Amino acid sequence: MDKRDLTVSVVHRQNILNNPYAVAEIEKAAGITGFLFEGKPVLPKELVATFFEVTPRTIDTYIEKFGEELRQNGYEVIRGKRLKMLKLLISESDVDEANFVNIKAPQLGLFDMRAFLNLAMLLTESDRARLLRQAMLDIMLDTINIRTGGATKYINQREEDFLVAYFEEENYRKEFTDALNECVAMGNFKYAMYTNKIYVTIFRENAHEYRKILRLHAKDKVRDTFYSEVLDLISAYEYGLGKKIRETSERKGRKLTAAEVDHLYAEVTETPLLKPLIEKARNKMASRDLAFRDALHDQLKEYVTPVQREEFERFLGEKSKELSERLEEAKDVMKRLKERE
Repeated sequence: MDKRDLTVSVVHRQNILNNPYAVAEIEKAAGITGFLFEGKPVLPKELVATFFEVTPRTIDTYIEKFGEELRQNGYEVIRGKRLKMLKLLISESDVDEANFVNIKAPQLGLFDMRAFLNLAMLLTESDRARLLRQAMLDIMLDTINIRTGGATKYINQREEDFLVAYFEEENYRKEFTDALNECVAMGNFKYAMYTNKIYVTIFRENAHEYRKILRLHAKDKVRDTFYSEVLDLISAYEYGLGKKIRETSERKGRKLTAAEVDHLYAEVTETPLLKPLIEKARNKMASRDLAFRDALHDQLKEYVTPVQREEFERFLGEKSKELSERLEEAKDVMKRLKERE
């Protein structure tokens, strides 16, 4: 997946178009304004062709080939009453009707700003489109870095559900490590070994591989970078496996061997209820890391989908907050969680 070539990747195109903060900055950089119609600026096909220095027929070719994507992002053909309303607005304004060469036609193709940017990502015949694509990629990354203060590594901590998921997982992990300590006849490497088994099962990477993909430093903690959905799933694994280990050890009246624990782990992994949670966690991690952290989990490529607008608002919007702020606000939550230990 070539994240530098928007002409070939629908996921990267949609990730930019779904990011309202990046789109606002890209519109400023493009320096093009449209005609205000039904509360938003629009551009007729002929004006779009003029901007990109191509023929209207070239624009038609892209509409034919990528019509569904362009319509999803705001392109439409108006006719009937809406077209009459547009003609009336044009006649009462200072808009140069030369930009609307088909204004007498029974229908008119209009691009809103998102559709215009979408076309720029696709159009290979235009140098202007190529330059705009380059600017889009830079603005997308700059916008995310600015809104997160450069801390995309910990962008997962900016959503509301993270803090509770983080401390809940800490409690379940203690139960899990206590079970390993008290009920399994292995050396201390068992903690890292079974933690890695959980990671590999969930996202097909061990901790070392995950650290490399996210470019984590030696002092960075892997679990500090997990999204809440991933933390919830890890909690389920730790709780389920820890409980099975303790119950089996008590029933046998002795500590378990590695082979016995591996068998129990396989039982937990095959639990049908976990499958949809695994699928969701893989999708969220793979898709968000590509969009927010510019990091591709190669083993999860088939799970990558565009990040939706509400996701960008969830992690970059005004409601998202730094962890330090959340920690102060959540003292009562932490106190309650600690009392359960």
